[in-house]
Amino acid sequence: MTVDLVIFTVRDDALHVLLVKRGKEPFMGDSALPGGYVRPDEDLDAAALRELSEETGVDGRELRLAQLRAYGDPDRDPRGRVITVAYLALGPDLPDPVAGTDAADAVWVPTQEALAPGYGLSFDHGRILSDAVEEARSRLEYTTVAADFCREPFTISDLRRVYEVIWGTALDPSNFRRKVLRTAGFVEPTGERRTAEAGRPAALYRFGGATELYPPLLRSGDVLG
Repeated sequence: MTVDLVIFTVRDDALHVLLVKRGKEPFMGDSALPGGYVRPDEDLDAAALRELSEETGVDGRELRLAQLRAYGDPDRDPRGRVITVAYLALGPDLPDPVAGTDAADAVWVPTQEALAPGYGLSFDHGRILSDAVEEARSRLEYTTVAADFCREPFTISDLRRVYEVIWGTALDPSNFRRKVLRTAGFVEPTGERRTAEAGRPAALYRFGGATELYPPLLRSGDVLG
């Protein structure tokens, strides 16, 4: 039994995923999601936190790690039958990772690049990453997880940009602002404004504490169109 972790952040206006370069076989030198074997004396969550810290230096306790799903294709690992549980977490402009244990390197990679044909992620990590991207997009529709990408305080424009980057589409600023402010518990004003070089200073907000969005912010445009 292993755990693998998909950690997303937004950098340079693009969705990035945390990857390591494997320092041992199989797939030595190739890119992979951070992860590893579950020890006999630990549960899955503890294993995920340990592997993330050991391989990248990122403290998962500061993230909302959640299980994505289990993967158990018989031939997914050349070492034998290995079932993995994938975890997903989102964070605001996370720091540069520091490689450790059996990882030769740890870096943030644009998700679009990591999923491109020929990039060559180890094991079935391309499939896991693809599933995680779709899960992140879906969660933005029905939950307040987009706020995890924003350092407080943030503007409505900051929040909208998270949606645009992850969904890969431009949203109408006025309509998005109206929908967000009408959704109870999504954001709450701080009473302060961010000084702008030009134009009116933007109002600042913090996360409002809600976990679900009602009505949802749908990619289809039914709500945001």
